[in-house]
Amino acid sequence: MMKKLLSMFALVTMLGFGFTANTYAEDAAPVAEAATVVAPAAEAAAAAVAPAATEVAPAAAPAPVPNKGDTAWMLIATVLVSLMVIPGLALFYGGLVRQKNMLSVLMQVFMIFSLMGVLWAIYGYSVAFTGGSPFFGGLSKAFLAGVTPDSLGATFSKGTYIPELVFVAFQLTFAAITPSLIVGAFAERMKFSAILVFMVLWFTFAYLPLAHMVWYWDGPDAITTAASLDTVVANAGWLWAKGALDFAGGTVVHINAGVDGLVGAVMVGKRIGYGKEAMTPHSLTLTMVGAALLWVGWFGFNAGSNLEANGYAALALVNTFIATGAATLSWTFSEWLLKGKPSMLGAVSGAVAGLVAITPACGFVGPMGAIVIGLLVSPICYFMVAKVKYALGYDDALDVFGIHAIGGVFGALATGVFVNPALGGVGVVDYVANGVAAYDFGAQMTAQIYAVVTAIVLSAVVSFIAFKIVDVLIGLRVSEEAEREGLDTSQHGERAYHS
Repeated sequence: MMKKLLSMFALVTMLGFGFTANTYAEDAAPVAEAATVVAPAAEAAAAAVAPAATEVAPAAAPAPVPNKGDTAWMLIATVLVSLMVIPGLALFYGGLVRQKNMLSVLMQVFMIFSLMGVLWAIYGYSVAFTGGSPFFGGLSKAFLAGVTPDSLGATFSKGTYIPELVFVAFQLTFAAITPSLIVGAFAERMKFSAILVFMVLWFTFAYLPLAHMVWYWDGPDAITTAASLDTVVANAGWLWAKGALDFAGGTVVHINAGVDGLVGAVMVGKRIGYGKEAMTPHSLTLTMVGAALLWVGWFGFNAGSNLEANGYAALALVNTFIATGAATLSWTFSEWLLKGKPSMLGAVSGAVAGLVAITPACGFVGPMGAIVIGLLVSPICYFMVAKVKYALGYDDALDVFGIHAIGGVFGALATGVFVNPALGGVGVVDYVANGVAAYDFGAQMTAQIYAVVTAIVLSAVVSFIAFKIVDVLIGLRVSEEAEREGLDTSQHGERAYHS
């Protein structure tokens, strides 16, 4: 009997647990459904509360973070521009002078690059890229005060930034190459000490003001309405406010340096024996190597000036390829037609002319516009260096004026034409409407002419005064004996070659 009772009790217990389990399982489902139903209600409640919370305490906008891709590209571009100067420009110029002056040119370029880097950090960056007046910046960032690894620099797109130190370094290379270009005009006869003192004066009173006038503004994020645009224009550099376009330095670098080169060539005077003795390049091999390095480095110069790794940087890079190629072909065939033989010197001269002319235009014009610019600039520059220079009698030793100033003027004016979207250009950005502004040929060409004339006048006046000051203080030119011996030995106590 007891066994039966225990068996029945066990059976009832098992059935009871089974029913209980089923009951819990069935009860659990409605709870889950209830939870699912409650969730939207909670979201609705949160949504209802959110506006109220926003009104009471608005959330702070997230701090902008530099794009790593843009930053990496700008670091590379900075290195590429450095490559343009040392060794690119140094070898290009070094090969063009006579053997006895090879080291003097290398030394001049190397020292100017070093000197400008130091001056840029001490006061150059601040004067060029801080507010002050429309013509000259201030000293609020002298000695790079306040420029830290965390400080940001604006690009050309709203909400896009790079580290300010990257911008400082990139613009340093521009400040270094521009005065380095000048030495080709008075190569083989100017005192090394006089060159260094002159460059400090010219950098301070010609390069920095023009860089400020052309490139300084508050950045795209400062422009949201027409009123805010008026404020940005009022704070900007004078030529930027006029609407002048210079993507990578046609006015700031090339016209500026080229005009100074002409003034220097005239004021320092002709080389002894100019027009009577052969003054042929001592190594066109090195000149070609230097020109090739210039071309490669120029991709950083032009495409880097976009400050971002995007389609506009790609456009600038493509234009730098094809405009330079077109100019090389144009110069070579012009020389072939007129002289009967195409020369290596002509080919590299054409390449540099093309690089110069496309510099202000590279991010504004389309590829076909770039080809036209390249094809047209070489005959113009060729005429200047082959005919006009000799007709006027000035000794621009390495054709700084004939290629950089003339090519820069042509490129700056051509930019105003080929930026037109109807001719394949990208147009000018309207940051208020966040689109492309309507193209106005008259207004744009007026702005370009303002920029060209300003660059010519500023560089000429500052150069004349600076050369006069240096001449009075220490003299511009080496002695006749030192010049005949060669600057390598007389100025530096060295020789480039010993065989």
